[in-house]
Amino acid sequence: MGTWPSKLIVRIYNSSAAKRKPSKTLQNKWYWLFKNVLFGPFLRLYNRPTISGKDNIPSTGGVILASNHQSVMDSFYLPLLCNRQIQFPAKKEYFEGTGAWGAIQRWFFKSVGQIPIDRSSGDAAQAALDAGTAVVTNGGVLGIYPEGTRSPDGRIYRGKTGMARIAMATGVPVVPVAMLGTRQANPIGTWIPRPVKVRVIIGEAIDPVAWAEQRGLDPQEYQTQRAFTDFVIYELARLTNEEYVDVYAADVKKSLAAGAGYPAGTEPKE
Repeated sequence: MGTWPSKLIVRIYNSSAAKRKPSKTLQNKWYWLFKNVLFGPFLRLYNRPTISGKDNIPSTGGVILASNHQSVMDSFYLPLLCNRQIQFPAKKEYFEGTGAWGAIQRWFFKSVGQIPIDRSSGDAAQAALDAGTAVVTNGGVLGIYPEGTRSPDGRIYRGKTGMARIAMATGVPVVPVAMLGTRQANPIGTWIPRPVKVRVIIGEAIDPVAWAEQRGLDPQEYQTQRAFTDFVIYELARLTNEEYVDVYAADVKKSLAAGAGYPAGTEPKE
């Protein structure tokens, strides 16, 4: 049955299957192997990640983890430190690469259950909503970055309402997640992570429908979804102890890329 390394990996997995009881699907087996055998041990040693409030994540049923977005490493460390498998939307280009590296990248993202999203199409937003809704209605854990892109400077930016739309339509709880240290460990534009300590703080779960009803709001109204998005974003600002900026991070990054600097009134404080 193949070479000894593959036998060893399968033996390690099978020996602990009774204790961990992972899904028997091939996808979940690969997810477990990446997390606990191939990458996880190195990441735990390199950045010494810690997590607090993990019990705030429901052990079963659909749930949305709404996190601030500091670095590409966010999507590695949050799954590493959580007991349940997390699925994140990922741009479809990750699944369409050519050559050897493209094949490896495509295999990796499919193996760990990430969701391909075409962000260039006219119905990209609806496709992302449909994919996310399918995850939680099937009892899964959906990871979402409400800011829509990585923060250009570590601050918390205005959130997009997709997270709230899924939550209000399905009634699944939303759990705020603060990622700390990932920006310093892997700044935008760098490939090799730095040995900086990473911390994850899990906030208390929020029942979106109850939240709306307590305020006399209709869960299906856009203004309710906008208000709920803001509420979750403010909670992320509190958990991270970062300044909130009431503009979209994508607009700020576009302005910076064009050489125009920060839009008026959004400059970081000294």
